[in-house]
Amino acid sequence: MAIKTINDVNLSGKRVLVRCDFNVPIKDGTINDDSRIVAALPTIKQLISQGAKIILVSHLGRPKGEKNAKYTLAPVAGELAKHLGQPVTFVEDCVGPEVEAEVAKMGAGAVVLLENVRFYAGEEKNDPEFAASLAKLADAFVNDAFGTAHRAHASTAGVVKHLSPAVCGLLIEKELAYLGDKTAQPERPFTVILGGAKVSDKIKVIDALLEKADTIIIGGAMAYTFALAEGRTIGDSLSEPDFVDTAKSALAKAKAKGVKFLLPLDNLGVKDLDFGAGTVGEQKIFEGNIEDGWEGVDIGPKSIELFSEEVKNAKTVLWNGPMGIFEIDACNRGTFAVAKTIAESGACSIIGGGDSVKAINMAGYGEQVTFMSTGGGASLEFLEGKELPGVSVLDQV
Repeated sequence: MAIKTINDVNLSGKRVLVRCDFNVPIKDGTINDDSRIVAALPTIKQLISQGAKIILVSHLGRPKGEKNAKYTLAPVAGELAKHLGQPVTFVEDCVGPEVEAEVAKMGAGAVVLLENVRFYAGEEKNDPEFAASLAKLADAFVNDAFGTAHRAHASTAGVVKHLSPAVCGLLIEKELAYLGDKTAQPERPFTVILGGAKVSDKIKVIDALLEKADTIIIGGAMAYTFALAEGRTIGDSLSEPDFVDTAKSALAKAKAKGVKFLLPLDNLGVKDLDFGAGTVGEQKIFEGNIEDGWEGVDIGPKSIELFSEEVKNAKTVLWNGPMGIFEIDACNRGTFAVAKTIAESGACSIIGGGDSVKAINMAGYGEQVTFMSTGGGASLEFLEGKELPGVSVLDQV
Protein backbone atom coordinates (compact mmCIF):
# COMPACT_ATOMS: atom_id res chain seq x y z
CA MET A 1 0.00 0.00 0.00
CA ALA A 2 1.50 3.35 -1.09
CA ILE A 3 0.41 6.05 1.35
CA LYS A 4 0.65 9.76 0.55
CA THR A 5 3.08 11.76 2.70
CA ILE A 6 3.47 15.45 3.48
CA ASN A 7 5.74 15.59 0.41
CA ASP A 8 2.73 14.81 -1.81
CA VAL A 9 0.49 17.69 -0.69
CA ASN A 10 0.67 21.45 -0.28
CA LEU A 11 -0.21 22.42 3.28
CA SER A 12 0.92 26.05 3.10
CA GLY A 13 -1.33 28.30 5.17
CA LYS A 14 -3.53 25.38 6.25
CA ARG A 15 -4.40 24.41 9.81
CA VAL A 16 -2.86 20.96 10.10
CA LEU A 17 -3.75 18.51 12.87
CA VAL A 18 -0.61 16.42 13.43
CA ARG A 19 -0.92 13.23 15.50
CA CYS A 20 2.46 12.70 17.17
CA ASP A 21 3.64 10.13 19.69
CA PHE A 22 4.85 12.16 22.66
CA ASN A 23 4.28 9.28 25.09
CA VAL A 24 7.61 9.97 26.79
CA PRO A 25 8.80 9.03 30.28
CA ILE A 26 8.28 12.00 32.63
CA LYS A 27 9.25 12.08 36.30
CA ASP A 28 8.66 15.13 38.48
CA GLY A 29 8.03 17.24 35.39
CA THR A 30 11.32 16.22 33.76
CA ILE A 31 11.47 14.24 30.51
CA ASN A 32 13.91 11.33 30.91
CA ASP A 33 14.07 10.28 27.26
CA ASP A 34 13.25 12.74 24.46
CA SER A 35 13.82 10.32 21.55
CA ARG A 36 10.14 10.34 20.51
CA ILE A 37 10.13 14.14 20.51
CA VAL A 38 13.29 14.18 18.38
CA ALA A 39 11.73 11.63 15.99
CA ALA A 40 8.81 14.02 15.34
CA LEU A 41 10.99 17.04 14.52
CA PRO A 42 11.54 16.47 10.76
CA THR A 43 7.79 16.50 10.05
CA ILE A 44 7.12 19.50 12.30
CA LYS A 45 10.04 21.48 10.84
CA GLN A 46 8.93 20.77 7.28
CA LEU A 47 5.40 21.97 8.06
CA ILE A 48 6.84 25.12 9.68
CA SER A 49 8.91 25.82 6.56
CA GLN A 50 5.78 25.39 4.42
CA GLY A 51 3.98 28.01 6.48
CA ALA A 52 1.36 25.64 7.85
CA LYS A 53 -0.39 26.24 11.17
CA ILE A 54 0.62 23.19 13.20
CA ILE A 55 -1.73 21.75 15.83
CA LEU A 56 0.00 18.88 17.60
CA VAL A 57 -1.99 16.18 19.35
CA SER A 58 -0.76 13.19 21.37
CA HIS A 59 -1.51 10.88 24.25
CA LEU A 60 0.64 10.29 27.34
CA GLY A 61 0.29 7.26 29.58
CA ARG A 62 -3.03 5.70 30.55
CA PRO A 63 -5.21 8.32 32.27
CA LYS A 64 -8.29 6.16 31.55
CA GLY A 65 -10.43 8.86 30.00
CA GLU A 66 -10.12 11.33 32.88
CA LYS A 67 -8.15 14.53 33.36
CA ASN A 68 -5.12 13.76 35.50
CA ALA A 69 -2.27 16.24 36.08
CA LYS A 70 0.17 13.33 36.32
CA TYR A 71 -0.29 12.79 32.58
CA THR A 72 -0.18 16.38 31.34
CA LEU A 73 1.75 17.08 28.13
CA ALA A 74 2.84 20.52 29.41
CA PRO A 75 6.52 19.46 29.89
CA VAL A 76 6.61 18.30 26.25
CA ALA A 77 5.74 21.81 25.01
CA GLY A 78 8.79 23.27 26.75
CA GLU A 79 11.11 20.54 25.49
CA LEU A 80 9.75 20.82 21.95
CA ALA A 81 10.23 24.60 21.95
CA LYS A 82 13.92 24.09 22.81
CA HIS A 83 14.38 21.66 19.92
CA LEU A 84 12.53 23.87 17.43
CA GLY A 85 14.05 27.15 18.57
CA GLN A 86 10.62 28.82 18.59
CA PRO A 87 7.66 29.09 20.96
CA VAL A 88 5.23 26.21 21.31
CA THR A 89 1.88 27.28 22.76
CA PHE A 90 0.45 24.71 25.17
CA VAL A 91 -3.34 24.57 25.43
CA GLU A 92 -4.83 22.98 28.56
CA ASP A 93 -7.47 21.05 26.62
CA CYS A 94 -7.74 19.35 23.24
CA VAL A 95 -11.31 20.18 22.18
CA GLY A 96 -13.82 22.96 22.84
CA PRO A 97 -14.19 26.76 22.49
CA GLU A 98 -10.94 27.69 24.27
CA VAL A 99 -8.91 25.46 21.96
CA GLU A 100 -10.75 26.79 18.90
CA ALA A 101 -10.05 30.39 20.00
CA GLU A 102 -6.32 29.64 20.43
CA VAL A 103 -6.12 27.99 17.01
CA ALA A 104 -7.93 30.96 15.40
CA LYS A 105 -5.07 33.22 16.57
CA MET A 106 -2.35 31.13 14.87
CA GLY A 107 -0.15 32.60 12.16
CA ALA A 108 1.84 30.78 9.47
CA GLY A 109 4.52 28.50 11.00
CA ALA A 110 3.04 28.68 14.50
CA VAL A 111 3.00 25.54 16.66
CA VAL A 112 0.37 24.64 19.25
CA LEU A 113 0.42 21.52 21.44
CA LEU A 114 -2.94 20.32 22.76
CA GLU A 115 -3.45 18.55 26.09
CA ASN A 116 -3.48 14.74 26.33
CA VAL A 117 -6.26 13.31 24.10
CA ARG A 118 -6.67 10.35 26.46
CA PHE A 119 -8.14 12.70 29.06
CA TYR A 120 -11.31 11.97 27.07
CA ALA A 121 -12.78 8.45 27.00
CA GLY A 122 -13.86 9.15 23.41
CA GLU A 123 -10.25 8.93 22.22
CA GLU A 124 -9.68 5.22 22.79
CA LYS A 125 -13.31 4.41 21.95
CA ASN A 126 -12.89 6.19 18.59
CA ASP A 127 -16.05 8.11 19.44
CA PRO A 128 -17.38 9.89 16.30
CA GLU A 129 -18.36 13.05 18.19
CA PHE A 130 -14.95 13.37 19.85
CA ALA A 131 -13.22 12.75 16.50
CA ALA A 132 -15.39 15.44 14.89
CA SER A 133 -14.50 17.90 17.70
CA LEU A 134 -10.79 17.32 17.08
CA ALA A 135 -11.18 17.55 13.31
CA LYS A 136 -13.08 20.86 13.66
CA LEU A 137 -9.78 22.52 14.59
CA ALA A 138 -8.06 21.82 11.26
CA ASP A 139 -8.16 21.71 7.45
CA ALA A 140 -5.84 18.72 7.00
CA PHE A 141 -4.49 15.74 8.94
CA VAL A 142 -1.01 14.27 9.27
CA ASN A 143 -0.41 11.06 11.20
CA ASP A 144 3.18 10.74 12.36
CA ALA A 145 2.53 8.56 15.45
CA PHE A 146 3.72 5.12 14.39
CA GLY A 147 3.65 3.89 17.99
CA THR A 148 -0.16 4.14 18.01
CA ALA A 149 -0.80 3.34 14.33
CA HIS A 150 -2.05 -0.13 15.30
CA ARG A 151 -4.91 1.46 17.26
CA ALA A 152 -8.10 2.77 15.63
CA HIS A 153 -8.55 5.71 18.00
CA ALA A 154 -10.28 9.05 17.40
CA SER A 155 -7.01 10.94 16.84
CA THR A 156 -5.44 8.26 14.62
CA ALA A 157 -8.37 7.04 12.52
CA GLY A 158 -11.65 8.79 13.42
CA VAL A 159 -10.55 12.29 12.39
CA VAL A 160 -9.78 11.08 8.85
CA LYS A 161 -13.52 10.95 8.10
CA HIS A 162 -13.62 14.74 8.47
CA LEU A 163 -10.27 15.95 7.12
CA SER A 164 -8.76 15.91 3.64
CA PRO A 165 -5.96 15.62 2.75
CA ALA A 166 -5.03 12.97 5.34
CA VAL A 167 -1.42 11.85 4.89
CA CYS A 168 1.48 10.43 6.87
CA GLY A 169 4.47 12.32 8.20
CA LEU A 170 8.15 11.65 7.55
CA LEU A 171 8.52 9.36 10.58
CA ILE A 172 5.76 6.97 9.55
CA GLU A 173 7.10 7.06 5.98
CA LYS A 174 10.50 5.97 7.33
CA GLU A 175 8.97 3.28 9.57
CA LEU A 176 7.06 1.77 6.64
CA ALA A 177 10.18 1.84 4.47
CA TYR A 178 12.43 0.06 6.97
CA LEU A 179 10.00 -2.36 8.61
CA GLY A 180 8.27 -3.00 5.29
CA ASP A 181 10.38 -2.59 2.15
CA LYS A 182 13.77 -3.31 3.72
CA THR A 183 12.55 -6.58 5.24
CA ALA A 184 10.36 -7.60 2.28
CA GLN A 185 13.25 -7.26 -0.16
CA PRO A 186 16.33 -7.36 2.08
CA GLU A 187 19.93 -7.28 1.01
CA ARG A 188 21.10 -10.81 1.86
CA PRO A 189 22.06 -12.55 4.05
CA PHE A 190 19.09 -11.36 6.15
CA THR A 191 19.44 -12.20 9.86
CA VAL A 192 16.59 -11.75 12.33
CA ILE A 193 17.25 -11.67 16.09
CA LEU A 194 14.21 -12.15 18.30
CA GLY A 195 14.17 -12.01 22.09
CA GLY A 196 11.91 -10.94 24.88
CA ALA A 197 9.77 -12.93 27.26
CA LYS A 198 7.03 -14.67 25.32
CA VAL A 199 6.85 -16.95 22.30
CA SER A 200 3.10 -16.19 22.31
CA ASP A 201 3.84 -12.49 21.61
CA LYS A 202 6.21 -13.23 18.75
CA ILE A 203 5.04 -16.47 17.12
CA LYS A 204 3.19 -14.65 14.32
CA VAL A 205 6.28 -12.54 13.69
CA ILE A 206 8.46 -15.67 13.63
CA ASP A 207 6.02 -17.28 11.19
CA ALA A 208 6.01 -14.22 8.88
CA LEU A 209 9.80 -13.78 9.01
CA LEU A 210 10.46 -17.46 8.25
CA GLU A 211 9.20 -16.52 4.77
CA LYS A 212 11.87 -13.83 4.40
CA ALA A 213 14.92 -14.49 6.60
CA ASP A 214 18.06 -16.53 5.95
CA THR A 215 18.76 -16.90 9.67
CA ILE A 216 16.60 -16.50 12.77
CA ILE A 217 18.30 -16.17 16.17
CA ILE A 218 16.27 -16.67 19.33
CA GLY A 219 17.27 -15.31 22.75
CA GLY A 220 15.60 -13.99 25.88
CA ALA A 221 13.07 -15.94 27.92
CA MET A 222 11.32 -17.17 24.77
CA ALA A 223 14.40 -19.32 24.10
CA TYR A 224 13.52 -21.45 27.15
CA THR A 225 10.21 -22.48 25.56
CA PHE A 226 12.20 -23.57 22.50
CA ALA A 227 14.59 -25.44 24.83
CA LEU A 228 11.58 -27.36 26.21
CA ALA A 229 10.54 -28.11 22.62
CA GLU A 230 13.97 -29.68 22.07
CA GLY A 231 13.63 -31.79 25.21
CA ARG A 232 15.99 -29.84 27.48
CA THR A 233 15.42 -28.89 31.12
CA ILE A 234 15.27 -25.20 32.02
CA GLY A 235 15.21 -25.14 35.85
CA ASP A 236 13.11 -22.25 37.11
CA SER A 237 13.45 -20.18 33.92
CA LEU A 238 10.51 -18.25 32.55
CA SER A 239 8.73 -20.24 29.84
CA GLU A 240 5.37 -20.97 28.24
CA PRO A 241 4.77 -24.75 28.39
CA ASP A 242 1.47 -24.28 26.52
CA PHE A 243 3.45 -23.05 23.52
CA VAL A 244 5.94 -25.92 23.26
CA ASP A 245 4.05 -27.39 20.29
CA THR A 246 4.03 -23.95 18.66
CA ALA A 247 7.81 -23.77 19.09
CA LYS A 248 8.18 -27.26 17.61
CA SER A 249 6.15 -26.17 14.58
CA ALA A 250 8.39 -23.13 14.06
CA LEU A 251 11.51 -25.33 14.22
CA ALA A 252 9.97 -27.74 11.71
CA LYS A 253 8.99 -24.90 9.36
CA ALA A 254 12.50 -23.44 9.53
CA LYS A 255 13.99 -26.83 8.64
CA ALA A 256 11.56 -27.30 5.73
CA LYS A 257 12.35 -23.83 4.37
CA GLY A 258 16.11 -24.12 4.84
CA VAL A 259 16.19 -21.20 7.28
CA LYS A 260 19.02 -21.41 9.82
CA PHE A 261 17.40 -21.32 13.28
CA LEU A 262 19.85 -20.62 16.10
CA LEU A 263 19.07 -21.17 19.78
CA PRO A 264 21.43 -20.42 22.70
CA LEU A 265 24.24 -22.94 23.29
CA ASP A 266 24.63 -21.79 26.88
CA ASN A 267 22.86 -19.57 29.39
CA LEU A 268 23.65 -17.58 32.49
CA GLY A 269 21.65 -18.96 35.41
CA VAL A 270 21.16 -17.21 38.74
CA LYS A 271 19.63 -17.75 42.14
CA ASP A 272 17.66 -15.19 44.15
CA LEU A 273 16.72 -12.78 41.37
CA ASP A 274 15.22 -9.50 42.63
CA PHE A 275 14.21 -7.42 39.61
CA GLY A 276 12.98 -4.48 41.67
CA ALA A 277 16.27 -4.19 43.53
CA GLY A 278 18.29 -5.02 40.39
CA THR A 279 20.19 -7.81 42.15
CA VAL A 280 20.92 -11.50 41.66
CA GLY A 281 22.49 -14.11 43.93
CA GLU A 282 24.85 -16.90 42.89
CA GLN A 283 25.62 -17.10 39.13
CA LYS A 284 26.54 -20.04 36.92
CA ILE A 285 26.88 -20.77 33.18
CA PHE A 286 24.90 -23.76 31.94
CA GLU A 287 25.52 -25.54 28.66
CA GLY A 288 22.45 -27.46 27.51
CA ASN A 289 20.23 -28.25 30.50
CA ILE A 290 19.65 -25.78 33.35
CA GLU A 291 19.48 -27.37 36.79
CA ASP A 292 16.49 -27.09 39.10
CA GLY A 293 16.62 -24.08 41.40
CA TRP A 294 18.37 -21.91 38.79
CA GLU A 295 16.77 -19.29 36.54
CA GLY A 296 18.13 -18.45 33.08
CA VAL A 297 18.56 -14.68 32.72
CA ASP A 298 20.93 -14.17 29.76
CA ILE A 299 22.73 -15.97 26.97
CA GLY A 300 26.20 -17.30 27.80
CA PRO A 301 29.62 -16.66 26.18
CA LYS A 302 29.37 -19.45 23.57
CA SER A 303 25.95 -18.15 22.47
CA ILE A 304 27.34 -14.61 22.26
CA GLU A 305 30.13 -15.87 20.01
CA LEU A 306 27.77 -17.92 17.82
CA PHE A 307 25.24 -15.12 17.41
CA SER A 308 27.91 -12.46 16.85
CA GLU A 309 29.56 -14.46 14.04
CA GLU A 310 26.19 -14.81 12.32
CA VAL A 311 25.49 -11.08 12.59
CA LYS A 312 28.94 -10.17 11.23
CA ASN A 313 28.13 -12.01 7.99
CA ALA A 314 24.72 -10.38 7.52
CA LYS A 315 23.87 -7.59 5.09
CA THR A 316 20.48 -6.85 6.75
CA VAL A 317 19.76 -7.31 10.46
CA LEU A 318 16.39 -6.94 12.20
CA TRP A 319 16.49 -7.04 16.01
CA ASN A 320 13.40 -7.18 18.19
CA GLY A 321 13.72 -8.18 21.84
CA PRO A 322 16.60 -8.44 24.35
CA MET A 323 18.67 -11.56 25.06
CA GLY A 324 18.03 -11.41 28.80
CA ILE A 325 17.18 -9.16 31.74
CA PHE A 326 19.37 -6.34 30.43
CA GLU A 327 18.07 -3.86 33.04
CA ILE A 328 20.20 -5.65 35.67
CA ASP A 329 23.97 -5.19 35.26
CA ALA A 330 24.77 -8.83 36.02
CA CYS A 331 22.45 -10.01 33.22
CA ASN A 332 23.13 -7.54 30.40
CA ARG A 333 26.26 -8.99 28.73
CA GLY A 334 24.42 -10.95 26.05
CA THR A 335 22.09 -8.13 25.05
CA PHE A 336 24.88 -5.53 25.04
CA ALA A 337 27.21 -7.84 23.06
CA VAL A 338 24.52 -8.32 20.39
CA ALA A 339 23.96 -4.54 20.32
CA LYS A 340 27.70 -3.96 19.81
CA THR A 341 27.98 -6.55 17.04
CA ILE A 342 24.95 -5.13 15.20
CA ALA A 343 26.32 -1.58 15.48
CA GLU A 344 29.73 -2.61 14.15
CA SER A 345 28.47 -5.02 11.46
CA GLY A 346 28.14 -2.56 8.58
CA ALA A 347 24.78 -4.18 7.77
CA CYS A 348 21.51 -2.32 7.28
CA SER A 349 20.44 -2.56 10.93
CA ILE A 350 16.80 -2.18 11.92
CA ILE A 351 15.93 -2.09 15.62
CA GLY A 352 12.27 -3.06 16.02
CA GLY A 353 11.08 -0.79 18.80
CA GLY A 354 10.31 -1.27 22.48
CA ASP A 355 12.93 -2.84 24.74
CA SER A 356 15.40 -3.30 21.87
CA VAL A 357 15.68 0.47 21.42
CA LYS A 358 16.02 0.95 25.18
CA ALA A 359 18.72 -1.74 25.28
CA ILE A 360 20.79 -0.43 22.37
CA ASN A 361 20.67 3.09 23.85
CA MET A 362 21.73 1.75 27.27
CA ALA A 363 24.59 -0.11 25.59
CA GLY A 364 25.68 3.15 23.94
CA TYR A 365 25.21 2.13 20.30
CA GLY A 366 21.98 3.93 19.40
CA GLU A 367 23.78 6.37 17.10
CA GLN A 368 25.47 3.57 15.14
CA VAL A 369 22.48 1.66 13.78
CA THR A 370 20.61 2.40 10.56
CA PHE A 371 17.11 2.74 11.97
CA MET A 372 15.36 2.50 15.33
CA SER A 373 11.59 2.05 15.26
CA THR A 374 9.46 4.16 17.60
CA GLY A 375 6.74 1.51 17.75
CA GLY A 376 6.59 -1.49 20.09
CA GLY A 377 3.25 -3.19 19.43
CA ALA A 378 2.88 -1.40 16.09
CA SER A 379 6.25 -2.74 14.90
CA LEU A 380 5.28 -6.31 15.79
CA GLU A 381 1.88 -6.11 14.15
CA PHE A 382 3.35 -4.57 11.00
CA LEU A 383 6.06 -7.26 10.82
CA GLU A 384 3.31 -9.88 11.23
CA GLY A 385 1.75 -8.48 8.07
CA LYS A 386 -1.27 -6.94 9.80
CA GLU A 387 -2.92 -3.81 8.46
CA LEU A 388 -2.39 -0.81 10.73
CA PRO A 389 -5.67 1.12 11.07
CA GLY A 390 -3.88 4.43 11.65
CA VAL A 391 -2.11 4.00 8.31
CA SER A 392 -4.66 2.23 6.12
CA VAL A 393 -7.20 5.11 6.50
CA LEU A 394 -4.77 7.66 5.01
CA ASP A 395 -4.85 8.88 1.41
CA GLN A 396 -3.20 6.52 -1.06
CA VAL A 397 -0.99 7.49 -3.96
